[in-house]
Amino acid sequence: MTTSPSARPSRWPVWLCWLAMVLDGFDLVVLGTVIPTLIKTGELGFDAVGATFVATISLVGVGLGALFIAPLSDRFGRRNLLVACVLWFSLLTLAVVWAPNVAVFGALRLLAGAGLGACLPAALAYMNDYAPAGSAGKSTTRTMTGYHVGAVATAFLAMIVIPDWRIMFVVGGVSGLVLLPFLWFKLPETLPAARAARTEEQTGFRNLVKKPYPLIAAAIGAASFMGLLLVYGLNTWLPQLMASAGYPVSAGLSLLLVLNLGAVAGLIIAGILADKHGTKPVVLLWFGLSAVCLGLLSIKVDNAVLLNALVFVTGVFVFSSQVLVYAWVSQLFPARLRATALGFAAGVGRVGAIAGPAVTGGLVAAGIAYPWGFYVFAAAGALAVVALLAVPHAMAAAGTSAGLSKDLSRS
Repeated sequence: MTTSPSARPSRWPVWLCWLAMVLDGFDLVVLGTVIPTLIKTGELGFDAVGATFVATISLVGVGLGALFIAPLSDRFGRRNLLVACVLWFSLLTLAVVWAPNVAVFGALRLLAGAGLGACLPAALAYMNDYAPAGSAGKSTTRTMTGYHVGAVATAFLAMIVIPDWRIMFVVGGVSGLVLLPFLWFKLPETLPAARAARTEEQTGFRNLVKKPYPLIAAAIGAASFMGLLLVYGLNTWLPQLMASAGYPVSAGLSLLLVLNLGAVAGLIIAGILADKHGTKPVVLLWFGLSAVCLGLLSIKVDNAVLLNALVFVTGVFVFSSQVLVYAWVSQLFPARLRATALGFAAGVGRVGAIAGPAVTGGLVAAGIAYPWGFYVFAAAGALAVVALLAVPHAMAAAGTSAGLSKDLSRS
């Protein structure tokens, strides 16, 4: 972005959207960190079936938020939606602390997820409004590093405070409330040029069934389904999968941390490569290598260094694969449909996010989670490659938001 010294772009939007993704990262792994303890102690009536129910209903809420709330930012603006959703998520996350049973625990997670589900599409749409042309890959992956920094921080916190699982939800809720005043006072709304790009034509899901979008939306949706099946399946059940393989519970939590550290490294690398070589070849390669790494994890590894290295490399490819899908969506669709398309990708993907923990939870309940969980994950990565082969490199009709970064600049 080229600006004069007196018109330097504010860094607040970059950091605030990043911090909103940190909250999403918390939500990504928090259940994975507390489920083993809740199953082991039976607190609130938890067992494998109850844990699977809570993991599933949480993701239903996130999916509903992505599908039906996120598109509102194309019509009414990104900032107000982010503020409202962070407030909603934070209060309901704190309320989990007082849940008396599995049913209330699940209901609160459903409602919290509905608020949080809109944050990711709105934040990514905002950053792609804000970013200079030709940097969609880096803008998206850089913002999404917050997602996995949040996951890493949550996994690390869990290693300190578990088995006191309630502290996890206190920290998540309070963190969101602390972020709120900064979002309100420091995050500018998309300025008039960006609003005009969104409102000159009616926006909504009906536009995604008009040429040239239907086949592309279907393929992106299928890939997002597989991508989030991997992200949520691994982050929810990796500690339990490793416990099923004979590793200690503490090792499983450590590997969850390593997995998300790999994700952060992968996001940085993937964004640079996508902007340099094009998003399509990089995302196809990334999903393909994800499938290979997940297949290798089905093999019991006794060497701790080798096991951690394999999990780290798996994190490099698995999580940035899905983020590259979001970057591609930001490039393919015009600004007026950007949050709608991202919400569609994230919302359909959340069905995969539901399927991943649900299927893996079923394998856990049946006592065959290891190695079959990793076989399922490897197949999902391969199927994502097949789906994305149908998506073009770019669409002439997509348009760009070139110049919006200047409109959004604020000293």
